[in-house]
Amino acid sequence: MPGELIESPLILRDLAKSYGQRTVLAGIGLELEAGEYVAIMGESGVGKSTLLNLVAGLDRPDAGTIRVAGTDLAGLDDEGLARLRRQHLGFVFQAFHLLPYLSIAQNVALPLVLNDLPRPAIDARVAEVLAAVGLEARRDDSPSRLSGGESQRVAIARAVVHRPSLLLADEPTGNLDAAAAAGVLELLRRSIKEAGAAGILVTHSRAAAESTDRIYRLTGDALVPL
Repeated sequence: MPGELIESPLILRDLAKSYGQRTVLAGIGLELEAGEYVAIMGESGVGKSTLLNLVAGLDRPDAGTIRVAGTDLAGLDDEGLARLRRQHLGFVFQAFHLLPYLSIAQNVALPLVLNDLPRPAIDARVAEVLAAVGLEARRDDSPSRLSGGESQRVAIARAVVHRPSLLLADEPTGNLDAAAAAGVLELLRRSIKEAGAAGILVTHSRAAAESTDRIYRLTGDALVPL
């Protein structure tokens, strides 16, 4: 509707998380608008993956607010969190996580199947995203026949097929050679921008981080712009 206020895909305020006596995150804040793509860098163990897990509702913060697509995660039970992930989140990981007993097309279709879309809509959307990643001709192949770069392109297609509000990528190029990594980074950026999603890339690579709009360094108690 004209003039309707649409809340940011991601709002973090004063986020804190500890494990036993060890404080991992304290006072973390971030807000992303639709189409914004940022990188988070930092030393190993500083809490980058913990931050992604909190944003995804896979772990609960000790304090602070997480709002994804207008929904406060604190008000959701496990079923509600699972539903929010299915509808609003996309994930791209270093280890691909493709299911070997499904075809490429079936792997990509999974988020749509879980969201109970009708089969004609699923088939049309899967064909669209596989064409976008240059793998439509491989739709019936097994993931075992793909190179690392091709596997990651399938993982990106699966992550964006349901048009998520927020895309999370955790070291998505760590297992790829330079040429494949460059292609994956370009595809990630284009997918986020074309979908109008917000995106977070967690990486150790400055070159990878520079494919995003803004770079932050996570220190445990702040996200410091670089």
